[in-house]
Amino acid sequence: MMQLILGGARSGKSRLAEQIAVALKMPVTYVATAQAFDDEMVERIQHHQHQRPSQWALIEESLHLADVLKEIDQEQHVILVDCLTLWVSNLLMHEDAELQQLEFQKLFQVLPQLKSNVILVSNETGLGVVPMGQISRKFVDESGRLHQQLGQLADKVMFCVAGFPMILKGEKE
Repeated sequence: MMQLILGGARSGKSRLAEQIAVALKMPVTYVATAQAFDDEMVERIQHHQHQRPSQWALIEESLHLADVLKEIDQEQHVILVDCLTLWVSNLLMHEDAELQQLEFQKLFQVLPQLKSNVILVSNETGLGVVPMGQISRKFVDESGRLHQQLGQLADKVMFCVAGFPMILKGEKE
């Protein structure tokens, strides 16, 4: 089963994803995409680390997400990826301009083949005005395209607001 959880900043999406992972009562591998470029990001990463159960495995991967997912895939296992928009940022800022499209395509090919329960967390960026800067517009465009494709692939899609999930696709549990 693949679940996509979208929401704004501080919407409760990561906490929801972690609760779902715990409820599945299977071993969990947490795939973190963040990179600590400044002190504030270091603090955010530490906050997330303290929230997670200590028995969860952790893999940090900022670019080659599909490769990692294939590597760790197994039955009776949960893979929680947090967060796809940080992954998109990392790809857009990479010196290889072709890398982003290549990695998107690899992800779209790998996800349907996985045996693990996959929970993907991402920031919904399309609810505001069109950004003024070129890189910001590209980020919103690419994130939106990614979310649309993942929404089609996912068994369940949720949108989290103020800590409350709204089911966009799939059954209520």
